[in-house]
Amino acid sequence: QVQLVESGGGLVQPGGSLRLSCAASGSIFSIDTMGWYRQDPGKQRELVATITSSWNTNYANSVEGRFTITNDNAKNTVYLQMNSLKPEDTAVYYCYAKLATVASRRSRDYWGQGTQVTVSS
Repeated sequence: QVQLVESGGGLVQPGGSLRLSCAASGSIFSIDTMGWYRQDPGKQRELVATITSSWNTNYANSVEGRFTITNDNAKNTVYLQMNSLKPEDTAVYYCYAKLATVASRRSRDYWGQGTQVTVSS
Protein backbone atom coordinates (compact mmCIF):
# COMPACT_ATOMS: atom_id res chain seq x y z
CA GLN A 1 0.00 0.00 0.00
CA VAL A 2 1.36 3.41 -0.98
CA GLN A 3 0.35 6.75 0.49
CA LEU A 4 1.14 10.28 -0.63
CA VAL A 5 0.69 12.72 2.22
CA GLU A 6 0.61 16.42 1.38
CA SER A 7 1.07 19.41 3.65
CA GLY A 8 1.59 23.14 3.43
CA GLY A 9 -1.52 24.50 1.74
CA GLY A 10 -3.45 27.47 3.03
CA LEU A 11 -4.51 31.05 2.49
CA VAL A 12 -1.98 33.63 1.33
CA GLN A 13 -2.15 37.15 -0.02
CA PRO A 14 -1.21 37.94 -3.62
CA GLY A 15 2.56 38.22 -3.90
CA GLY A 16 3.08 35.90 -0.98
CA SER A 17 4.74 32.50 -0.73
CA LEU A 18 3.83 28.97 0.31
CA ARG A 19 5.75 25.73 0.41
CA LEU A 20 4.03 22.42 -0.26
CA SER A 21 5.48 19.07 0.80
CA CYS A 22 4.51 15.55 -0.18
CA ALA A 23 5.95 12.40 1.33
CA ALA A 24 5.48 8.98 -0.26
CA SER A 25 5.34 6.05 2.12
CA GLY A 26 4.68 2.34 1.97
CA SER A 27 6.26 -0.59 0.22
CA ILE A 28 8.11 1.43 -2.42
CA PHE A 29 10.63 -0.20 -4.71
CA SER A 30 11.53 2.80 -6.84
CA ILE A 31 10.27 6.26 -7.74
CA ASP A 32 10.53 7.56 -11.31
CA THR A 33 8.86 10.94 -10.98
CA MET A 34 7.12 13.06 -8.37
CA GLY A 35 5.32 16.31 -8.84
CA TRP A 36 2.28 18.51 -8.47
CA TYR A 37 -0.89 19.04 -10.43
CA ARG A 38 -3.72 21.44 -9.61
CA GLN A 39 -7.42 21.63 -10.27
CA ASP A 40 -10.00 24.39 -10.05
CA PRO A 41 -13.67 23.44 -9.75
CA GLY A 42 -15.10 22.88 -13.21
CA LYS A 43 -11.70 22.68 -14.85
CA GLN A 44 -9.39 19.86 -15.81
CA ARG A 45 -6.49 18.90 -13.62
CA GLU A 46 -3.34 20.54 -14.98
CA LEU A 47 0.37 20.03 -14.58
CA VAL A 48 2.20 22.40 -12.27
CA ALA A 49 5.66 20.84 -12.05
CA THR A 50 7.38 17.47 -11.99
CA ILE A 51 10.83 16.23 -11.07
CA THR A 52 12.45 12.90 -11.84
CA SER A 53 14.68 10.87 -9.57
CA SER A 54 17.60 12.22 -11.61
CA TRP A 55 16.43 15.79 -10.92
CA ASN A 56 15.08 16.64 -14.37
CA THR A 57 12.33 19.20 -13.92
CA ASN A 58 9.32 20.28 -15.97
CA TYR A 59 7.14 23.32 -15.27
CA ALA A 60 3.90 24.72 -16.58
CA ASN A 61 4.49 27.98 -18.45
CA SER A 62 2.20 29.77 -16.02
CA VAL A 63 4.45 29.03 -13.02
CA GLU A 64 7.90 29.07 -14.63
CA GLY A 65 10.16 31.46 -12.74
CA ARG A 66 7.83 31.69 -9.72
CA PHE A 67 7.64 28.07 -8.52
CA THR A 68 10.53 25.73 -7.76
CA ILE A 69 10.22 21.98 -7.39
CA THR A 70 12.82 19.98 -5.47
CA ASN A 71 13.02 16.50 -4.04
CA ASP A 72 14.76 14.47 -1.39
CA ASN A 73 15.20 10.98 -2.79
CA ALA A 74 16.30 9.58 0.57
CA LYS A 75 13.00 10.71 2.12
CA ASN A 76 10.77 10.00 -0.91
CA THR A 77 9.60 13.59 -0.59
CA VAL A 78 8.89 16.34 -3.08
CA TYR A 79 8.59 20.04 -2.34
CA LEU A 80 7.04 22.92 -4.23
CA GLN A 81 8.18 26.41 -3.29
CA MET A 82 5.62 28.87 -4.60
CA ASN A 83 6.59 32.53 -4.73
CA SER A 84 4.88 35.62 -6.15
CA LEU A 85 1.55 33.87 -5.85
CA LYS A 86 -1.38 35.17 -7.89
CA PRO A 87 -5.14 34.75 -7.41
CA GLU A 88 -5.16 32.52 -10.49
CA ASP A 89 -2.92 30.07 -8.63
CA THR A 90 -5.88 29.28 -6.38
CA ALA A 91 -6.72 25.58 -6.70
CA VAL A 92 -6.52 22.22 -5.03
CA TYR A 93 -2.95 20.99 -5.45
CA TYR A 94 -2.46 17.25 -5.84
CA CYS A 95 0.76 15.40 -5.25
CA TYR A 96 1.67 12.90 -7.96
CA ALA A 97 4.12 10.04 -8.06
CA LYS A 98 5.03 7.47 -10.66
CA LEU A 99 6.52 4.61 -8.71
CA ALA A 100 6.89 0.88 -8.42
CA THR A 101 6.03 -1.12 -5.33
CA VAL A 102 8.08 -3.96 -3.96
CA ALA A 103 5.28 -6.39 -4.86
CA SER A 104 4.67 -5.33 -8.47
CA ARG A 105 8.06 -3.90 -9.53
CA ARG A 106 6.07 -2.04 -12.21
CA SER A 107 5.60 1.73 -12.23
CA ARG A 108 2.15 3.25 -12.05
CA ASP A 109 0.60 6.57 -11.11
CA TYR A 110 -0.37 7.49 -7.57
CA TRP A 111 -2.16 10.59 -6.29
CA GLY A 112 -2.45 12.37 -2.99
CA GLN A 113 -5.72 13.62 -1.48
CA GLY A 114 -5.07 17.24 -2.41
CA THR A 115 -4.38 20.40 -0.45
CA GLN A 116 -6.17 23.71 -0.94
CA VAL A 117 -4.16 26.77 -1.90
CA THR A 118 -6.07 30.05 -1.86
CA VAL A 119 -4.50 33.32 -2.98
CA SER A 120 -6.67 36.23 -1.96
CA SER A 121 -6.48 39.60 -0.26
